[in-house]
Amino acid sequence: MRLHTLLRYGAYPVIFGGVATFVLAWSTFDRSPWPAFALVALAGLFAVAVLERVQPFEPDWNHDHKDTVTDAVHVLVNLLLMSATAYLLHGVAGRLPTMTVWPQSWPIALQVLLAGAILDVGLYAMHRMSHHVHWMWRLHAIHHSAERLYWMNGERRHPLSALLLAGPGLVAAVLLGAPAAVISAWLTLLTVHLGFQHANFDYSLGPLRRWIGGAELHRWHHRRDYADAQVNFGEFWLIWDWLCGTRFDRPMPVQADDVGLDEPFPHAYTAQLFWPFASRRRHF
Repeated sequence: MRLHTLLRYGAYPVIFGGVATFVLAWSTFDRSPWPAFALVALAGLFAVAVLERVQPFEPDWNHDHKDTVTDAVHVLVNLLLMSATAYLLHGVAGRLPTMTVWPQSWPIALQVLLAGAILDVGLYAMHRMSHHVHWMWRLHAIHHSAERLYWMNGERRHPLSALLLAGPGLVAAVLLGAPAAVISAWLTLLTVHLGFQHANFDYSLGPLRRWIGGAELHRWHHRRDYADAQVNFGEFWLIWDWLCGTRFDRPMPVQADDVGLDEPFPHAYTAQLFWPFASRRRHF
């Protein structure tokens, strides 16, 4: 089997599967997620970054577009925000009034999948709202302003947008009684998945592309034309896109010049943070 084919179909299941195996095993032993989960997430993202150099989807996207430093700051800020959220959940575990409906007796893998489904449907709903509510779009537009797609785009988000997207699902999971360690496990898996979802890596999920939001379908969501980008909102699962009629797939790939926004956008991190509050241009 050629190396290209091996990487194309084997990289995601091996890397994501390896991270998932570690996270679930660690959770089974009832050990503290910190810093183990953070380290394994960074290892997964590093593997994606290396694969982009070995087998890029679009060679031009491996070159700096005056965005590398800014995107690195986005990654640092949002991973710290995610880690702080997980830490906060552990800090308040058992101190908040919650329902007693969470299936504590289920195997840890099923609990993580259940928490993931709750978080994911919340992410889908808030993500779609972020494309249709003007002030939410201004915050979310930072994510779509990227002129190329690569592993750091997964965390290229305004911190307020990140909180808006994840907030409802997190609150719902906590109120239902999901253990903090279970939520932390899913957030770790989602971090690595988002690296793959935005990766400039020529890979395929094969038949799973129908159900999991990998880069093949997610690139359509980043098309430059706003009207064309109202598809494939799912962060992990595409079942919500199936149910709501927003799933889109075509055999031809998205090209290098097809992504970004049709308006000037600042490159500096601080300028991007303030841009939503100064811009008044509508896209819809």
